[in-house]
Amino acid sequence: MKTKLITALFASIVTVAAIASEPPPVGSAAPQFSAPDTNGKTQSLADYKGKYVVLEWFNPECPFVKKHYGSGNMQKLQQEYTSKGVAWLTIDSNAPGEQGNLTADQAEKIMNGWKTKQTALLLDGDGKVGQMYGAKNTPFMVVIDPDGKIVYEGAIDSKATPNPSDIASSTNYVKVALDETMSGKPVSTPHSRPYGCSVKYKKS
Repeated sequence: MKTKLITALFASIVTVAAIASEPPPVGSAAPQFSAPDTNGKTQSLADYKGKYVVLEWFNPECPFVKKHYGSGNMQKLQQEYTSKGVAWLTIDSNAPGEQGNLTADQAEKIMNGWKTKQTALLLDGDGKVGQMYGAKNTPFMVVIDPDGKIVYEGAIDSKATPNPSDIASSTNYVKVALDETMSGKPVSTPHSRPYGCSVKYKKS
């Protein structure tokens, strides 16, 4: 009963409408963007032309994000696929003054403390990148192929709970999508309903 109440509470958080457009459709060209990383370097999607790219929307205070980082699940995925040449870009689109917004120093401390393995963590405080991709939740995942086309977008896995014990019995959609597309196969689940906390965009 307690678990159901907690899940219902988090579900209510998720339904808070983030002001973002709908995600671009699977099969369409991934919107081009540039944003600074935690080292002050501008990262552009164009820098990774010809590579597989994963975009991961991030909020370190979100219980659903903590589910995957606290268990080491996200770091394991990052390490597995960056070692295969995949570019993994974690993106913080939360606005300054809102939950989850990070300065470069704060982000570096979290990355070091959590031993994250992404290619770079991008600071998108004005929300422009998140708006381009219609990111409404953290985590929200996008997989882009070497032709620059979106082949997957949605949740990281099939169990929309903040409970780390659910990871082992869930289907990891990102892993499946990467394994299939990197093997030259069509992605069997190209879209899923994302879950998580709302992205806290800058209020207009």
